[in-house]
Amino acid sequence: MLFGDEMKKVFLAGVGAVASTVEAGQKVIDKLVEKGELTIQQGKVLNEELKRDFNDTKDNLKNGAIKEGINILNDIEKLSKDELKKLKEKLTELEKKGE
Repeated sequence: MLFGDEMKKVFLAGVGAVASTVEAGQKVIDKLVEKGELTIQQGKVLNEELKRDFNDTKDNLKNGAIKEGINILNDIEKLSKDELKKLKEKLTELEKKGE
């Protein structure tokens, strides 16, 4: 299903962005520990905070994607027959374009 695939892509892109942020943050922490500016214990605490923030953000993205998907489906159910026909034509066009 096209909407499902697109929502999945949006969700995965969001998770990827968050993961990249976490990785970048971890690199900064590692460098500071290396330089002795942070103790290993402080680094572990910061790393745990980053993981918790990542998981919270991931859950928020997932919940938001699910809610948005439900909203889209509800909107589709409200379409007139003519609007639904146009939507199907557009989906078919997009699917052919993506192949």
